[in-house]
Amino acid sequence: MDDVVGAIRGKGGEALAVVTDVGDLSHVQGLADRAFATFGKVHVLCNNAGVAVWGGLERATHRDWQWVLGINLWGVIHGIEAFVPRMIAQRDGGHILNTASMAGLIASQGLGVYNTSKYAVVGLSETLAKDLRPYGIGVSVLCPMGVDTRINVSERNRPAALRNEASTVDAPVMLMGRTLVPETVAEMALAAIRDDRLYVITHDEGLEPLRRRFSRMEQAILERKP
Repeated sequence: MDDVVGAIRGKGGEALAVVTDVGDLSHVQGLADRAFATFGKVHVLCNNAGVAVWGGLERATHRDWQWVLGINLWGVIHGIEAFVPRMIAQRDGGHILNTASMAGLIASQGLGVYNTSKYAVVGLSETLAKDLRPYGIGVSVLCPMGVDTRINVSERNRPAALRNEASTVDAPVMLMGRTLVPETVAEMALAAIRDDRLYVITHDEGLEPLRRRFSRMEQAILERKP
């Protein structure tokens, strides 16, 4: 974290690093306090923290649900609660980027807890975009497939109180398509913020599964007609 701050400052930018548990509203409110105190205003908010568990929903534990939803969904909610009212009060516009996943648009076997959290983030973002339009604040929802991050080993950060009693951990679900480097996805996200685009879908490979999903929905409507 200090290395990132140093690199930004070394190029003439301003940077602040605050260790934050996004699952704790008081932590995120503290981050907002520090950010507004340091920079005066905040124009771009990125709700990006995420964790994953693997395995069928029939074996998901209550602690799995608490941990994943606490970070992936409540982390986004806490960011909105802590930052958005102040961003509106600035009357300067701005933009919010919420990280979901292609798993928030297409369900995958063995990813049910994660799917649930990311579907919620997509729906939240779609509604937030409508709610914040009158204030000149845009919203984007980032829906990548594979990205070369450490989410596959996010279990390392699970709090002791939310760890499962059994020590077994399912192997990560293998995702279709390429694995992109974070820098590539970051450029796509920045472009979406600049262009005020709602959806940031990073992989061309996602197009066909999305077509199949919405085709099935269309067919469900057509089939019920007399």
